[in-house]
Amino acid sequence: MLLLFLLSVIVLLLLGMPVAYALSFAGMIGMYFFIGGAISFPQIPGIAYKTLDDFVITAVPLYILMSYILLKGKVGTDLFDLGNKWLRHLPGGLAVATILACAIFASISGSSVATAVTIGTIAIPEMLRRGYPKTIVYGTVAAGGTLGILIPPSIPMILYGSITGVSVGKLFLSGIVPGVLLTGLFMLYIVVRSRHGVILQEAAPWSERIAALKHSAWGLFLPLLIIGGIYTGLFTPTEAAAVGTFYALFITFFIYKSLTLSDMREVLEESAKTTSMIFAIMIGAMLFGFVLTVLQAPQLLVSFVTEVTAGRWVIFIGINIVLLALGCMLETVSIILITLPILYPIVRLLGFDLIWFNVIMLINMELALITPPVGMNLFVIKGIAKNGTISDIVRGSIPFAILMVSEIILLCLVPELATWLPKVLQ
Repeated sequence: MLLLFLLSVIVLLLLGMPVAYALSFAGMIGMYFFIGGAISFPQIPGIAYKTLDDFVITAVPLYILMSYILLKGKVGTDLFDLGNKWLRHLPGGLAVATILACAIFASISGSSVATAVTIGTIAIPEMLRRGYPKTIVYGTVAAGGTLGILIPPSIPMILYGSITGVSVGKLFLSGIVPGVLLTGLFMLYIVVRSRHGVILQEAAPWSERIAALKHSAWGLFLPLLIIGGIYTGLFTPTEAAAVGTFYALFITFFIYKSLTLSDMREVLEESAKTTSMIFAIMIGAMLFGFVLTVLQAPQLLVSFVTEVTAGRWVIFIGINIVLLALGCMLETVSIILITLPILYPIVRLLGFDLIWFNVIMLINMELALITPPVGMNLFVIKGIAKNGTISDIVRGSIPFAILMVSEIILLCLVPELATWLPKVLQ
């Protein structure tokens, strides 16, 4: 029965049904056949309400709104200019500046797609105009955009915390060192790869560097405000989302003057669409998970793990393979909501740190964003680069994917990279 139920949602997804509807429909089918419609269907409104009845979830629409305010307010343009002024003299300097801009914007917006769109729109034409190889150009933006879900604040981290009960503040802290490390690995690869075949640019005068830093200071302060406010106890992660949104409105309206009242309609509409999509997936995943619980899927998996003779690292590798395979078909939010309620007890049983596993899971999701056939950032870049091909984008992304796998291995060898900061600061 369990296999038939799992097969039903796979069939619906292959038929092209949106993820939220596929999960909800499969869940209702399971309710009807395995529980009984008369008994289970009246529970659907209660399940939907309980899914969203969590104070932590309030942060999701606020961070989404903040992301769209910054996107429409062209804050990413200033960040790219800052990176360009400070780093363009390095081999592959524009590409290195792109990664830096992506990392900073990711720490502000928490959205991979918003990061790729914002920075890519500026960086791709500029790098192509200066003769950068297409594979470096597309791979840099596609991979740089993935940093949005690892460097805090991060919407997937909020969802992870709401499911597992782990402190969102600690989860945010766990992503800082791995996020900075991955950013550094990306930059190092670009510098080494660009030592031949990319024309070096003249270094910007210090006066221009300082001027760009001053101009971007308001935007750079936003992640410090959010993270610093959380860890000094001034506000909770949810309250930090509200403070960050208000601050984003303030700097885009009154400091940069890049946002107007007429822009707010589009900002609010796009925020509402994205929020509704995420909440619909959450409700669908909860209905799907309700049936899995009735069929005792988590208990069966835990029992299997208990009885299996393979070591815990063999099982861990299997979990990573499953996450990557799912990432080739689904997007981040869906995977977290579907798999985490099942993986959570297994990870605990195997003795792995839940904060550490959060980082491992998110790097897997970053891999998924640039992995065919439906890596979301691949298609985002294709939409920006009208003359680019998926083949060029994929080939450009492969070295960065290898670096992500390398970081997962490094985190397995040195888990303190993810767990040290949360232990020290909380």
